[in-house]
Amino acid sequence: MVPSSPQESIKRVLAAEYVRMSTEHQKYSLDNQSEYIKEYSLRNNITIIHTYNDAGKSGLNISGRPGLKALLDDVINKKITISAILVYDVSRFGRFQDADEAGHYSHLLRKNGVKIIYCAEPFSEEHPEMFMLGLSFSRHGAASYSRNLSEKVFLGQVNLIKKGYHQGGIAGYGLRRLLIDEHHVPKGILEFGQRKSIQTDRIILSPGPLEEINIVNKIFDMFNLEGKPEIVIATELNRTNVFAENGNKWTRGKIHQILTNEKYIGNSIYNKTSFKLKQRHVNNPEDEWVRFNGAYEPIISIDKFDLAQEIIASRMVIFTDDELLEKLSILLIKRGRLSGIIIDEEELLPSSSTYRSRFGSLLRVYSLIGYNPRQDYTYLETNKVLKGVHSSVIETIIENIYKSNGWVSDSPTEGILNINDEFTLSVNLARCQRLSGNSLRWKIRFNHLSVPDISIAIRMDSLNKSPIDYYIFPSIDEVYNHLSLKEKNTFGLELYNFNTLNPFYHLVRRTTFIEKIKR
Repeated sequence: MVPSSPQESIKRVLAAEYVRMSTEHQKYSLDNQSEYIKEYSLRNNITIIHTYNDAGKSGLNISGRPGLKALLDDVINKKITISAILVYDVSRFGRFQDADEAGHYSHLLRKNGVKIIYCAEPFSEEHPEMFMLGLSFSRHGAASYSRNLSEKVFLGQVNLIKKGYHQGGIAGYGLRRLLIDEHHVPKGILEFGQRKSIQTDRIILSPGPLEEINIVNKIFDMFNLEGKPEIVIATELNRTNVFAENGNKWTRGKIHQILTNEKYIGNSIYNKTSFKLKQRHVNNPEDEWVRFNGAYEPIISIDKFDLAQEIIASRMVIFTDDELLEKLSILLIKRGRLSGIIIDEEELLPSSSTYRSRFGSLLRVYSLIGYNPRQDYTYLETNKVLKGVHSSVIETIIENIYKSNGWVSDSPTEGILNINDEFTLSVNLARCQRLSGNSLRWKIRFNHLSVPDISIAIRMDSLNKSPIDYYIFPSIDEVYNHLSLKEKNTFGLELYNFNTLNPFYHLVRRTTFIEKIKR
């Protein structure tokens, strides 16, 4: 029996319930929260007319929580008529690391005539002073829980690293993830996308196929002995039809990653970067790295690796702005014109991304040296990159649909996929554009000739190299043919925003008849 609450004096009101579950404990399952809230509402003459939920969502911030975003949007824009929101406890509303953020959302609701009732908390608004004091302590406790949990998880991962186990991420070209049991007995190689299912099992890195090991050694020899830079090595491998991971093309970045990653000499390094509590990415100083030398069987010699590091270190020179501009002027005289491709092809010159980072854009750099290009061929280069990313994303989506027991067939309309013979899908890449004020914009152009049932828009990073997040639009919501997204958008648009495509994969997943019976 749920204990009596101090908020029994509340008259019958119309309310919405909000439930959230991450993955931390069964007591916070959505069903358990909802059942508790239901009993509370019956005891306190409250009628629940709307339910909002976020399943498997972190409470550290509002990003990726469509349930809470929808609730706030519906209240602020008067889409629903309620006077209270029922939440199990303060932590379910969010473990915001900044208590002011939780207060901000509470203020928005209160400003629109809606109060939050924390059903399992021992304080109520009947005693305002105690309510604010209790709420402050609970918010601090919820935030502290996440900080403590983050620290415990980090220490656990450090402990596993120091024992030589691999922590997350793909193995890398030339290596494989080997699953072992608690007695270090090998159980088999994990393929791409596979995860361990037994808690006591562990993963270590092991040498991959011999042909890949030979390619890794060839890369080091081409760099160390033949003096070939990364871009040339990548070009030669692609020209001879030697593919990188998962059949992808080699790039300068992939080659550089192999040349600088110590896992190829058997060392495991952790905590080079941090993203604790989803605040911001941080490059940690080397004395904070967690290192385990000799964790895995190496596939190249230490001498080869050390020589490559010496060569890389010798060319790492930090140029002043004037030096960068002078070198670019010399290149202009030499080549007669400039573009992102021409800059990247020049061995003794920093990459075009360095110029963009230092000066804001290539066009600004050109203006500083008095060059007025008729056409900046960087756009063509970016198109080539985007085309490759688009193909890769499509392949990944199709692969995951089949893993979810679904299937994909071609649609008569170009660019449209037919999913499970039930609905159609289009996937669009949104190129990142940097405006004159240095702010970012993403323009999305949908297929208006044949409207698919679902449109996925993928926002690219500022260099247009990698996806940063996804917008999933159902056709029933009648989104515009053209959208312009900012770095921060309205609640209405953010309802469609997700960090991954997992919600889409959940939607297309097929359940077998036997699975349905077992439930």
